[in-house]
Amino acid sequence: MSLPNRTPLVLLLAAALAAGCAAPPRREAASTLQPPLAERWQRAPADVAAGPADAQALAAWWRGVDDPLLATLVDEALAANLDLKSAQAALARARALRDVSAAGASPQVGSNASASRNRSNERNSTSLSLGLDASWEPDVFGAIGAGIAAADAQAEASAMNLAATRIAVAGEVALATLQWHGTRRQIRVAEDNLALQAESQQVAEWRSGAGLATVLDVEQARSSAEQTRARIPALRSTLQQTEHRLALLLGQPPTALTERLSRISVPATAAALPTLPALPAVGLPADLLRRRPDIRAAEASATAALATLAQREAERLPSFSISGRLGLQALTLAALGQPGALVAGLTAAVQWPVIDGGAGRAQVAAQQAALDSARFAYRSAVLVAQQDVENTLAAIVAGRDQVASLERAAAAATEAASLARLRYQSGTIDFTPLLDAQRSALSADDALASARTELALNQVRLYKALGGGWDPSTTAGTPAAASASTSTTIAGTRP
Repeated sequence: MSLPNRTPLVLLLAAALAAGCAAPPRREAASTLQPPLAERWQRAPADVAAGPADAQALAAWWRGVDDPLLATLVDEALAANLDLKSAQAALARARALRDVSAAGASPQVGSNASASRNRSNERNSTSLSLGLDASWEPDVFGAIGAGIAAADAQAEASAMNLAATRIAVAGEVALATLQWHGTRRQIRVAEDNLALQAESQQVAEWRSGAGLATVLDVEQARSSAEQTRARIPALRSTLQQTEHRLALLLGQPPTALTERLSRISVPATAAALPTLPALPAVGLPADLLRRRPDIRAAEASATAALATLAQREAERLPSFSISGRLGLQALTLAALGQPGALVAGLTAAVQWPVIDGGAGRAQVAAQQAALDSARFAYRSAVLVAQQDVENTLAAIVAGRDQVASLERAAAAATEAASLARLRYQSGTIDFTPLLDAQRSALSADDALASARTELALNQVRLYKALGGGWDPSTTAGTPAAASASTSTTIAGTRP
């Protein structure tokens, strides 16, 4: 081969070596995205520590709840929930696509074989060939590296979406379980009050029969009891809907849990709800950037958009390729083994979209807009996360005050109803004060049961808002996902 024929190849190899010095696209760090963060939480209760949250406790916070049923249902949901299965499949797909992108940076080798039989001018000819083809595209301007970086970031975003789904599933199961406990408590309150009202109705009927009361007292007593009785079916319907919701979260048919849950007795005391642990330390708003997987997913999406922008810009520049062929070619099978059957070739090529009608420039502009959108989405995710925490902290403070007031109101209403019942039985008052006292007692007891349930639900929402339910030291919050982590850093330069 003469020197002039070698010159293009030498130049192409030099360009390929220069590709090793090209800087890959940088990772979008949270600091460069300028997240809008508050300095501290404004609504935190006095008993909530301001120090860093306990990552171990938050990772499986439901195990600290004094309710074996809740812990069991959460664990079952994390193993069988269909949304989680879908998120796991999405992560597997993202990782496979990342491998596809990475394969483009490696040399490609293939094999081929052919046999042909031709006839021309009443003569037959045979041609046999067997060979290997190889090709390589040097990443001179970083287009391939940027594509790999974008696929890496997309895989990380999928991993964070899986973690966010895990948090949502654990939280929704806990919310539904506590709502189920609370609704059963409301049913118990209604049944207890119905029993008392039935007794009052019997007293009214006895007094009416003895000429000590009017038929109006009897009818008022019956009306009050029936109104209370009418409330129970609505509560039972709510209970059944909650059971159906739990079954769906566990990936089961709606009525799959009915028999299992029916075997759990209702506590006779007011403490029908499971005891939740003390409120966790909330740390600082900046801690959410690592604890909340939805924020990390938004950051990864911005990283992917930045890498894709670098890829689009590099695609407007020349691309180079080297291909070669080594094989055997002969007219007969026996001749394939002869030295003269050996054929070889080497090709160097360059492609440059010089005129494309502005398509390349438009693709870059479109990707720049996508990057801007991803950055705004990240900032929005940070704001929403802070809102979640502040709203929940404020609800807990207000809920505690409400429960304390309702406990005093319920105690006073119960005492008033007892006194009114005794005075009515003794004939010192008519039925109207007793009816009002019973209604007040029922309303106060029901409101107290609802407030206690809502306070417990808000504590669960606080765990969710703080990113509780996964381990940030792993990619997707599970050991299996951690072992297959594809989280990579795009920052840095090549030597």
